[in-house]
Amino acid sequence: MNKRFFLLIIISALSFSSFSQTLFTYGPYAVQADEFVKAYNKNNTAPAANKEKAMRDYLNLYINSRLKIREALERRYDTLPQITVEVTNLRNQIIENFMSDPQTMTRLTQEAFARSQKDIHVAHIFIAANNNDTAAAFNQAGSIYERLQKGEDFAALAQQFSQDPAAKTNKGDMGWITGFTLPYVFENAVYATAPGKYSAIIRSKAGYHIFKNIAERKAVGKMKAKQILLAFPPGSDAAAQQKIAKKADSIYKRLLAGESFDKLATAFSNDYTTAITGGTMPDFGVGQYDPAFEAKVWGLAKDGAVTKPFLTSHGYHIVKRTGIVPVVTDANNKSNEQELRQKINRDQRWKESREVIYNNVKTKAGFQPGAYNMNDLWAYTDSLLDRRPLGTGKNISPDLVVFTLGDTAVKVSDWITYAQAFRYKPDGSGRKTYEEVMTDHVNAVVMQYYRDHLELFNADFRNQMNEFKEGNLFFEIMQQEIWNRTGTDTLEQKALYEANKSKYNWSKSADAVIFFCSDKETAELLFNQVKKNPAKWKTYTDALVEKVVADSSRYEWPQLPSKTRIVPYTGLVTTPLINPTDNTASFAYISKVYPQPAQRTFNEAKGLVINDYQALLEEQWIKRLREKYPVKVDEKVLEELMK
Repeated sequence: MNKRFFLLIIISALSFSSFSQTLFTYGPYAVQADEFVKAYNKNNTAPAANKEKAMRDYLNLYINSRLKIREALERRYDTLPQITVEVTNLRNQIIENFMSDPQTMTRLTQEAFARSQKDIHVAHIFIAANNNDTAAAFNQAGSIYERLQKGEDFAALAQQFSQDPAAKTNKGDMGWITGFTLPYVFENAVYATAPGKYSAIIRSKAGYHIFKNIAERKAVGKMKAKQILLAFPPGSDAAAQQKIAKKADSIYKRLLAGESFDKLATAFSNDYTTAITGGTMPDFGVGQYDPAFEAKVWGLAKDGAVTKPFLTSHGYHIVKRTGIVPVVTDANNKSNEQELRQKINRDQRWKESREVIYNNVKTKAGFQPGAYNMNDLWAYTDSLLDRRPLGTGKNISPDLVVFTLGDTAVKVSDWITYAQAFRYKPDGSGRKTYEEVMTDHVNAVVMQYYRDHLELFNADFRNQMNEFKEGNLFFEIMQQEIWNRTGTDTLEQKALYEANKSKYNWSKSADAVIFFCSDKETAELLFNQVKKNPAKWKTYTDALVEKVVADSSRYEWPQLPSKTRIVPYTGLVTTPLINPTDNTASFAYISKVYPQPAQRTFNEAKGLVINDYQALLEEQWIKRLREKYPVKVDEKVLEELMK
């Protein structure tokens, strides 16, 4: 049996326990009712005709699985090298998906989804804080804000005072934005502002900002488009630009006459990235390009519509709308949720989640600063990193503890190593202060502690790791107790066959080749080839080796793939049976028919015999396990669950 496939089955049957009433005990161990219900609901999605029977049957299987896993733990299979390696590998593969605080991530994801449903038309006034003269900049921003409060026009004030270079012509109009278009602090301000109103003054590293919510609309989604760009060469004068305008008009007339947009884009567009694909642009949403560009493109009313040549700072554009990707409106869409989470992790939002983690880990693990004078530590650091006089740094030693987190003690030697590597700002603008470096150092240690102890902080991660580990334990003990024995014990297999020979019979059967094809088209091609010349079936399948698997054997009639019930005959090639869920297909070529029931030989019955032998061994083993771990089910709790 394929181990990976089997583990998927086992994992789906297991669940991490939580607090509730005890449903059953096995030996000294207890299983809670909600643990069982979670597993039952996960594996019984279709309504049961008899819920009581279905639940009791599943409970029996579930109890048996818990007994096997408990026995594997008793035998210390969890310490086997192959299991520890597989568990470690999985941990490394999935851990990045869980490195954000789950509650904060859920809130941010819900917030991002809500904002993705709405576009906002935004205007902006920016006052730069030049040369760190923040007081003068703030006073100017405050003065503008007071004038807005008195009813003065936002656009006029933006044109007059905003230090955004584009404001002189666009009067502060930024066009439409949606979630993730602006930095998070600005996005928060915009989405918190009612239509027609303006925000409070927002501080950034560059200066001060005031935003206006001009209007709102239902989100338009993403545009699929092609473009022809006739770019202005650097330093081109008015005459050169006029020549480019005439060329754009000429191309537009050729489009109106029916020439191919793709060919003209490839021939003339200066957007060389898209020109090679016929002008096809990556799908884009609002707020990604110049507002003038977006206004023209989003003004196209239908697929296939083409703009007249229009001017932006880049040159003349001709754009063809090819489609719209609508916004996902289902809050439960898992694919969209995953995409939002990925955006959050790449965005400034992740800092909010990290701050929650920092505080949570420090509280739960126990964060304690060491007993030292900070100025002494800075002097000691200067002496090593900048070769300055030791001064008061003589009070510091490499083994002195800077801080502790849980069982982790960070010493001065660790601090020096970190400070040497990370004391410069990432943007190359100079050094950080030692206070900033220390904050970063503490946060780095906290995040490493969080990573190393993630099971203590994140229930979803803990559940997934526990399920995987238990699945491996289940597989290992089944391998040792059942599968290895039944696969190699030929004498026992033959004895079981002889003792039950009468049950191993063929019903009506046929020698056949069954072709399993990756898609409908491959099946139809192969079907026509085999039907025309059945003797060459292997030659045909070899030519399609990556798309076809052929299995030659003896099959009972109901096992043969067919749209309808058939009566096989020698030479029959059945019509391909298409699986509508994945477009795979199968059909059969019949080489010989056995219309009468017959006794199976041992070799013909071997697969059935092994299955029966496995069932027998498992039945005997479960009996021993139930003697070792006596099972007691609380019938009152079970009856409540069945209601």
